[in-house]
Amino acid sequence: MPSLPLPFVVALLLAILFVTLARRDAAEANGPFLALIATCTLASILLGLRWGYGIEQAHYAVPVLAAAVPPLVYASFGTLIFRRAEWRLATLWPHALPIVAVGLLVALWRPLIDAVLIAIYLGYAAALLWFAGASPNALGRSRFDGAVPAHRALQLSAVALIGSAMIDVIVALDFEWAHGAHASSVIAVANLLGLFAIGFAASVAGRSQPSTETIETREAPSPVETAEDREVLAKIEDLMRTQELFRDENLNLDRLARRAGVSSRRISAAINRLMAKNVSQYVNDHRIAAACELLKTTSRSVTVIMFEVGFQTKSNFNREFRRLTGMNPVAWREKNAAAV
Repeated sequence: MPSLPLPFVVALLLAILFVTLARRDAAEANGPFLALIATCTLASILLGLRWGYGIEQAHYAVPVLAAAVPPLVYASFGTLIFRRAEWRLATLWPHALPIVAVGLLVALWRPLIDAVLIAIYLGYAAALLWFAGASPNALGRSRFDGAVPAHRALQLSAVALIGSAMIDVIVALDFEWAHGAHASSVIAVANLLGLFAIGFAASVAGRSQPSTETIETREAPSPVETAEDREVLAKIEDLMRTQELFRDENLNLDRLARRAGVSSRRISAAINRLMAKNVSQYVNDHRIAAACELLKTTSRSVTVIMFEVGFQTKSNFNREFRRLTGMNPVAWREKNAAAV
């Protein structure tokens, strides 16, 4: 029975992720994520043709697609970080330069391709890790429901880019020392771990699509607590208490700032300094408190309550519920439910 090259299996899994994400309502917002997954899928197919069936022509396109992955990762997560006004062609066109550079090297000077690809992957990984260091608050356009998974997906993508760069180093050394005797095996495993990790991260983060609203540019917050912080927090608390703003399933930092009439920077700084938590945790605290009240005083199902308090996925709801109560919603209801 003929065997299916491992890159083809990865391509199939990535295609499933692509269809899953494409079927969601936010197709426009998820465009960069879809482009990233599609690129990873095509790269995996070409790797399968090259190393599984010895089709050398595929070898010319693989480096160009590989060079496209890091900029697409950056662009994808950029939709969760930057305002639409900041995410213009004027700011994006430089990210096409790595792709053009590698394309020229494929045609003119192939020995330099590996070194350039390693530099591209490590450079973009460093940029993603810089964003990731700012906690989930960095993803200000991500829904609070999905901010933590999106932040973890950002970290996973950065690690996957670093891993891909290291694999390129290993393959280059294998060609230098062993004439490529182990290259096909190394690339097959790297393809599984690298492209699928990036594609999966894109699928997870893409579910936390940004809103189309805009807000003023963020600035670096001061580390010192101020009276202004208390005023901002009081305003946010009032919105949560009187308008139950946390029930908005698409609520994100930008939308919260717009409703409060306060900059996202000030909101993030106030909650960080006064509550010692990030904004997504703060909002989810209100959601879980409301969920607990409904679990205790009504007979509604856990799923109905989950949607009612602003969560969109059961995994995020259960994770946040356990973070605050130490148990799952069903167990908490059995322990605390009052007569309805």
